[in-house]
Amino acid sequence: MPDCAPTNAASSGVTLDRKTLKALAWRSDRPGLLYLAQWGGGLLATGALVWLCLGTAWLWPAMFVHGVLLTVPAYALSHETAHGTAFRSRRLNETVFWLTSLIYMEEPLHRRYTHTNHHTCTWHVGKDCQMPFDTPIVLGGWLAEASGLALLRYQATVLLRLAAGRYTGVMRTVTPAGELPKMTRNARIFLLIYAGAALLAALGAAWLLWFLVLPRLLGMPVMMLFTLIQHVEMQENSPSITESTRSFRTDRLGGFLYANMNWHVEHHLYPQVPFFALPALSRAVAAQVPGPDPGFFRSNREVFTVVVRRSLGLSTKAPSIRQAPHMISDGGAFERVARRTM
Repeated sequence: MPDCAPTNAASSGVTLDRKTLKALAWRSDRPGLLYLAQWGGGLLATGALVWLCLGTAWLWPAMFVHGVLLTVPAYALSHETAHGTAFRSRRLNETVFWLTSLIYMEEPLHRRYTHTNHHTCTWHVGKDCQMPFDTPIVLGGWLAEASGLALLRYQATVLLRLAAGRYTGVMRTVTPAGELPKMTRNARIFLLIYAGAALLAALGAAWLLWFLVLPRLLGMPVMMLFTLIQHVEMQENSPSITESTRSFRTDRLGGFLYANMNWHVEHHLYPQVPFFALPALSRAVAAQVPGPDPGFFRSNREVFTVVVRRSLGLSTKAPSIRQAPHMISDGGAFERVARRTM
């Protein structure tokens, strides 16, 4: 990917005094450990629910609930530890990073370096290697993204390429050369673990299906809907994070599941601020950034309505979520701006 001018607070015209930023960026193991404890307790509870529902019609709803609690925090923690901000302890951060990336199904160093590129060149066409759908997005792209099928295909392709040592130009560009062999080693370990789990399931270890594999697949669409609204309908090629990125309101459950990443504008402005300080950061910069969009359900409902109307050649103005000007039309044909890069 070509270089670009970094997209951050400075490029967005947002300022924060040094003392406040230093306080917000302070790292601690305690909030991350508390999050892990709450997540683990929740998984034990939903796992017990799955166990109680075995052999009944309630098994699939129970696996869905368990799957949402498994997949969304795994994504959120993998993302936060990729930044190195979830814990003060580097060893603890890297251990959780590796384990949550295993659940998320992306080799951790590939995740870290492609995500660094995403922050550096946020939503820049041909430069951001984490654009997961074509823009403007239409119904086919929305279905591929929201179902998780597009991401699963991408993750499988990345793991196989890394395991074979067949690095793409993007991988070589965004990754320090010395890290590539480590990525190959990790990818091979990941594939061995997945193959071992598949073998155990085939030999009769049904618990892997009930508590891990099927919940992971069932919870994936919810995870994808959280991530979809980060940048969908926003402005490409802008130096300003406030134009390319969306924050949205959510309740305490949504904030927990997503580790406060609903404050996504704020996260992109100051990625060194840990997840537990993002609500405070949002208050500190509130006068300099657009207000958050509606909650998870309403924002996704409006995105889906816009996508369907665009696919039918109808007006694409959303009632309340923010949209880039070129995303809004009275109907008819539209010009493709960017192709997906993942």
